[in-house]
Amino acid sequence: MEVWQPAYIGVGSNLEGPRDQVVAALRRLAQLPRTRLVLTSRLYASRPFGPIAQGDFVNAVAGVLTQHEPLELLDELLAIQIAMGRPPQHERWGPRVIDLDILAYAHERRTGERLTLPHPGIVERNFVLYPLAEIAPDLELPGLGRVAALAAGVTSEGLTPL
Repeated sequence: MEVWQPAYIGVGSNLEGPRDQVVAALRRLAQLPRTRLVLTSRLYASRPFGPIAQGDFVNAVAGVLTQHEPLELLDELLAIQIAMGRPPQHERWGPRVIDLDILAYAHERRTGERLTLPHPGIVERNFVLYPLAEIAPDLELPGLGRVAALAAGVTSEGLTPL
């Protein structure tokens, strides 16, 4: 019998109707095999992160229960991105139709070529921490701390609930 594990997925878009893209991605997450979409945060408008000039993003966080191992889940997310029109090779921190990131998976800590858990950018990104704190404030991120405390440590500047 396969074990159900909790995972949290960051969802973002700033191209081709970002709000609609995020909602469509959440619908696709709900249809993943061996995965149940349990919680979703509100949508947030956010300023782009990184050095590239581009339009604002719409972001959300989804909480799922999954029977996929972390790399299997990552492959499922990459398949959704490709199906939604994001090329497999893309500019780091560039504009995107959709971006799906595993933020945390159970209590797993790993550093790998394809996947680092918890996601290495969580602690500095309000567009991840605020929606994550909305659905899982007491979640303990291995090696980082409790989500509510991490969210309290970053400003909400440039972040607007939709």
